[in-house]
Amino acid sequence: MLAVVKSLALAGLEAQPVQVEVDVSPGLPCFDLVGLPDAAVRESKERVRTAIKNAGFDFPAKRITVNLAPAVLKKEGPGFDLPIAVGILASTGQLQGERWQQCFFAGELSLNGDIRSIPGVLSMAWSLKNMEEAGDHWLVVPEGNGFEAGLVAGIQAVPVKSLQDLVAFLQGERHIEPVAVDLEKIVRTVPVESTLDFSRVRGQHAAKRALEIAAAGGHNVLLMGPPGSGKTMLARSLISILPPLEPDEILAVSRIYSVAGLLTREQPLVLQRPFRAPHHTASTASIIGGGKNPKPGEISLATYGVLFLDEMMEFRKDVLEALRQPLEDRQVTVTRVQASYVYPADFMLVATSNPCPCGFLGDPEHQCTCTPYQVQKYRHKLSGPLLDRIDLQIEVPRLTLAELQQEEGGEASARIRQRVTEARRRQLRRLKRFGLYCNAQIPGNLMPQLCPVEPAGLKLLASAFAKLGFSMRAYDRIIKIARTIADLEGSDRITDLHIAEALQYRFLDRAYA
Repeated sequence: MLAVVKSLALAGLEAQPVQVEVDVSPGLPCFDLVGLPDAAVRESKERVRTAIKNAGFDFPAKRITVNLAPAVLKKEGPGFDLPIAVGILASTGQLQGERWQQCFFAGELSLNGDIRSIPGVLSMAWSLKNMEEAGDHWLVVPEGNGFEAGLVAGIQAVPVKSLQDLVAFLQGERHIEPVAVDLEKIVRTVPVESTLDFSRVRGQHAAKRALEIAAAGGHNVLLMGPPGSGKTMLARSLISILPPLEPDEILAVSRIYSVAGLLTREQPLVLQRPFRAPHHTASTASIIGGGKNPKPGEISLATYGVLFLDEMMEFRKDVLEALRQPLEDRQVTVTRVQASYVYPADFMLVATSNPCPCGFLGDPEHQCTCTPYQVQKYRHKLSGPLLDRIDLQIEVPRLTLAELQQEEGGEASARIRQRVTEARRRQLRRLKRFGLYCNAQIPGNLMPQLCPVEPAGLKLLASAFAKLGFSMRAYDRIIKIARTIADLEGSDRITDLHIAEALQYRFLDRAYA
């Protein structure tokens, strides 16, 4: 007898429908699995056989053939255990009724018949919502994945604990309430979590102002200064002044983490803006994404948050150069022979660096021991095209003793976050109709319409352009920074004062002019 069970296969962040065709026929006992399965899918034969027996059902001593269609789509992971088991039970008459034909199944089986959580369920639910069958079908998932499946409105997500419970539900012997999660209610109760606060940072008023502008406009930042000047502390404090995630952003980030297998039963949702800080020995694949079975990299996991590169110059040059395209396009395409996967990469880049290998170039308290050649070689890791994509380049000088001994560090993060949030709201009102949410995303063709500069500001910008030799990209980014400064002040126009302040945040352009 042939049974066709519906399931879903992940392809990047999206899920494609898969038909699990199970045929049980007379013949010598064997279990064949075809349809481009990977190793984890092929191993499901043993898990399914043992789980069916230990759950109290009969495993047929016949010829079993399982086909995962379409055969051109690679099937990965243990999520096909459940649909294969359902197909075998239906083919052998142990599963009565027709409810199973109205379900999509995904889940891993343990040897005792329990159903284990799998990665990517949120993406499966999201993709199923956009399919024609969504309204008439249930999505049957492991109990541990029920919460994330229930986040998607319009999906009937049924969480099951074991194979016995699933059969009882499919035969109408047991009622299992579909999971529905009120995301709006959860968002309203999310506290702002941060271990660092700007009030704890002594001095560095110019750097703190620059980070406020970066947070308000979604701009990339490079902090350069000697060791111990507070660069890392400033960068890690940035997350405390970013506005909270919106509900649609929470879903988007959680989808990425679900596919990467980083959501757990204890933390089934990403409620805070991501802050990713990879070590400088990280490979290109771990930063950009990829691998034998492609997964999102750090730039995707930092979407709507911060990618922090501490000691940027210590990263391999090929890793840094690989950031150029994602910084511009805000997405990354991972291409393999069999398929291409597109992952979002809409992040803020925040990097720190010493000015030279010894770290003391330009430090009034310490003598730099580096030769000009060593300094040049060190800074060549940061190419011109990559530097062009970093909007704010900030010098972080060593603090004086008087600044270190101050009793108060300055303004608290909560007050700064209020200004940043209000500036973001202004931007959203202006940019929403274009599908944008912050100034850093404004494309060149919309600059004249969205970033009008007063004549005095254009004159100042032209003078700086001629003197410092800015590229066209740097020119646009200076105007975007000035637009953010104007938003923080509540101004609709960009004045010469806004342009003048924006020019001050191109430290490396001024240093090498």
